Amino acid sequence: MFGFLKKAPTDNTAEQTVSGQRGQPVSEKRGWLNRLKSGLARTGSQLTDLFSRGGKIDDELYEELETILITADVGMDATRFLLAELRHQVKAQHLTEAGQLREALAQCLLKLLKPLAQALDTGTHQPCIIMLAGVNGAGKTTSIGKLAKYFQGQGKSVLLAAGDTFRAAAREQLMEWGARNNVTVIAQQSGDPAAVIYDAMQAAMARKIDVVLADTAGRLSTQAHLMEEIKKVKRVIAKALPDAPHEVLLVLDANTGQNALSQVKAFDAALGVTGLVLTKLDGTAKGGVIAAIAKAHPIPVRFIGVGEGLDDLRPFVAEDFVVALLGLDE
Repeated sequence: MFGFLKKAPTDNTAEQTVSGQRGQPVSEKRGWLNRLKSGLARTGSQLTDLFSRGGKIDDELYEELETILITADVGMDATRFLLAELRHQVKAQHLTEAGQLREALAQCLLKLLKPLAQALDTGTHQPCIIMLAGVNGAGKTTSIGKLAKYFQGQGKSVLLAAGDTFRAAAREQLMEWGARNNVTVIAQQSGDPAAVIYDAMQAAMARKIDVVLADTAGRLSTQAHLMEEIKKVKRVIAKALPDAPHEVLLVLDANTGQNALSQVKAFDAALGVTGLVLTKLDGTAKGGVIAAIAKAHPIPVRFIGVGEGLDDLRPFVAEDFVVALLGLDE
């Protein structure tokens, strides 16, 4: 069942497992997928109930599905797209039973989300400068600590830049993550965030570090003066090293719903966002906002996070996400 979700081996993914990690034990793969399912259970259980009730495919069923998708933060545009695709599948495959809609919806979702599943490649630059941005409370600093662990697991050397000089707690938090990962953190008690990140880049070049993760102060996308400040940080990075930053990651809290889409648009206009990190898929999130982003403002989703542990941030794999969101069997 759901055999279409099995990834065909390619030159780049021949060794990849369900969770997108190379060489993972089967138990670890299942553990990650189970945590992801648990994080998306709020939506998955509603869809499971809908499709398992039985009965024929009719307008009432489509209306109930539309309501579930909209309340799951999929958004109107993506919901209309998915329902149109679903009706086409039903007609083309001569489907009649409600239970058959589940796999058809999975196919439609995968078609929408697959283009967002683009792995982050840090091997084209040394150091690879990754700038992180996001609103207050999105989980940005915590994500940096988890990313440091992830890149170390790939055999990369990592350096952290505590560019959030506006919040002392952020600097202390990053220092703590650095200690946990045995990673150097470049920080100042106060001062210009661009200067801190510049110092970190100089240190990384001198030490031949592979990856620099540069924290920035959290800000609302509507705060024009703060958005100008973060633009300045990016300009300083570019002056210090041509073509840098090599990646601009926007960290999004999955619980913010459609507001996450507004953040994507605003930060992309200001910084040219190259990838997204979706955090807090921990049981309270509905998860559908990825579909809304895919339809309205597609940007690669590099990582998703399901918890507070160091290993709870993993590369986004569209097949896994569809399985978890719809509560499918592996």
